[in-house]
Amino acid sequence: MARLIFSKFLYGFAVLAGVAILVFFLFQGFGDPARLVLGQSGNAETLKNIRKDLALDQPKWKQFILYMNDLSPISIYSKEEIKEKNIHGLFLGNDTKIGLKFPYLRRSYQSKKSVSEILMDALPATLMLAFAAMFIATIFGIALGVLAAVKKGTWMDTTAIFTSVLGISVPSFFMGIVLAFLFGFLLQSYTHLHMTGSLYDYIPFAGRHLQLQNLVLPAITLGIRPMAIIAQLTRSSMLDVLHQNYIRTAYAKGLSKKRIIWNHVLRNALNPVMTAITGWFAELLAGAFFVEYIFGWNGVGKVTVDALEKLDFPVVMGSVLLTATFFVLVNMLADIMYGILNPRVRVH
Repeated sequence: MARLIFSKFLYGFAVLAGVAILVFFLFQGFGDPARLVLGQSGNAETLKNIRKDLALDQPKWKQFILYMNDLSPISIYSKEEIKEKNIHGLFLGNDTKIGLKFPYLRRSYQSKKSVSEILMDALPATLMLAFAAMFIATIFGIALGVLAAVKKGTWMDTTAIFTSVLGISVPSFFMGIVLAFLFGFLLQSYTHLHMTGSLYDYIPFAGRHLQLQNLVLPAITLGIRPMAIIAQLTRSSMLDVLHQNYIRTAYAKGLSKKRIIWNHVLRNALNPVMTAITGWFAELLAGAFFVEYIFGWNGVGKVTVDALEKLDFPVVMGSVLLTATFFVLVNMLADIMYGILNPRVRVH
């Protein structure tokens, strides 16, 4: 088991290193970062100083080393850099220090705030949206899959299959627009839902107020596709289990059909479904960008799209790295859990 965990850790580290390299060469130095920081006004001397502060006057290979040093949990900095960048960690040394720290994602070109602070402010909303979408997808997906398997060949089975195929085929951004227009505009007087809105509404002199109704439409939009996949997986897995010899034995012993379905068939059919659920949760974190933007949900996705519009590349780079990290961690956790549940995975 330790070998499995170690191999998954190395694989995840390699993936994140590849993402960091790709992000650097895609965004670093795109346009004129000094001009993006300063704006259209500013003299040549000020631009020169900003380029020096951002290490843009250094060769590309050195900029890359400095960027990877910022991202690495083990880094080397001067005493002045630690104070200037406000880096938190455990450092040893005098003028040049080596230490253990959280990744430094640099600062926003527009707001001058730390990118980590910007993303951490938006992350709870994205996590809540992903959890809500996954909850909807899991409950309704398993229910549809069980119904289709138990009622195989009937109109219920056909309807469940058609619903799942439709859910897979329709893009999330199109479904979001349809749901927002239908339930947030045409039927708003009945549903009391809004076309756009975030988790909190900020009211002057009154602070922020929780608005859970704004979670409904984006969560449904984001959960439709994984719900369809889970329904099909549950159906096919249950049909395989239903033809096993021990199920026939359970019927021969006189156990009720309801008890067999819930206690024996579903329990043994859920292994591939649980793996799909954990994998889809990671994809929901990455796929929430357009859904958040459509519904005005102030999560990491909307922050990233807004940063792209303003050419605020440090925020975009940090968002991509954060999303990749979550994707890798969730998939590593899924593989490890599957290794615990299935000893054959540990053997291979």
